Amino acid sequence: MPESQPITRLLIEWGAGSEAALEQLTPLVYDELRKLARSYLSRERPGHTLQPTALVHEAYLRLVDQDQQTWESRTHFFGVAAHLMRLILVDWARKARAGKRGGGARHVPLEEITPEITQRPEELIALDDALNELGAMDARKVRIIEQRYFSGMTVPEVARNLGISTATVERDTRFAQLWLCRQMKGGAQA
Repeated sequence: MPESQPITRLLIEWGAGSEAALEQLTPLVYDELRKLARSYLSRERPGHTLQPTALVHEAYLRLVDQDQQTWESRTHFFGVAAHLMRLILVDWARKARAGKRGGGARHVPLEEITPEITQRPEELIALDDALNELGAMDARKVRIIEQRYFSGMTVPEVARNLGISTATVERDTRFAQLWLCRQMKGGAQA
């Protein structure tokens, strides 16, 4: 993983306040951020008005705007970037839903939308609501789901990033999937 070392070093320097490190970092991470944005948007409905470049720029602005962020590694940085992209898409979906008559979200079982996320804003919003509810009880499980399904990280990458065992990642993933599915099915019946 030698090519990630300069990124990690620059992230640490940037976290310490070096603007020069940020300038050097930007071209190194831009392509990977665009790849992540394209991956997210490929799972959205056809004709989505948000483009990968716009998603990258919005996420990048939020990353740069964070006060005293301590970046532990390249994986940590991209995990936060993926989380921000998810939030941006959820905000976008909420705005789109608000502009339509009725605007009520429909709850869908998790296995129907994960890992392909969703093509309908209502499903993305329902998933986000369920993830927020799970996060209130166990933030680590949400970070695992975000990193596994939204960032596309492997089990060993997530384990390394969170400082836990691969068995814990697998166990928490299964629990979170079942819990989210139950929440989303329960919401559909309510």
